Amino acid sequence: MSVEREVAHVEPETPAANQVEVRVPADATQLAVMRAVVGDLAMRADYDVDTIADLRLAVDEACSSLVRLAAEEATLVCRFLSGSDQLSVAAEVRSTDAFGPRKDTFSWRVLSALADAVSTSVESDPANGSNLVRIELTKGKQV
Repeated sequence: MSVEREVAHVEPETPAANQVEVRVPADATQLAVMRAVVGDLAMRADYDVDTIADLRLAVDEACSSLVRLAAEEATLVCRFLSGSDQLSVAAEVRSTDAFGPRKDTFSWRVLSALADAVSTSVESDPANGSNLVRIELTKGKQV
């Protein structure tokens, strides 16, 4: 088997190849990392300047909301999935809050205005009394 075939066999083309996962302490000082990652991914995917700015702000709002709900010493996890015409972000954190982010706040309105679609969910884990709070958003390329 040639070297080219071995490399092609080891690294197959999969949707996961377009996914980036970042884990940081759930602390406001780490939000710049998430803004930088989404900005870089959007630039590489050839998004326009305004859409890149919207994505940075949307990710900042989503992650800020989660940091406020985070349990002590929790980890903020963001998964960025870039497709041909949209970028999706799923951010999550462990929390003692069973309700998730409030949707009647200015922050949620800003987030909803910046992204094409936004949703939130809470998965309870009765075994340890914690909840996994998640915010998902997508933003498409401007045509």
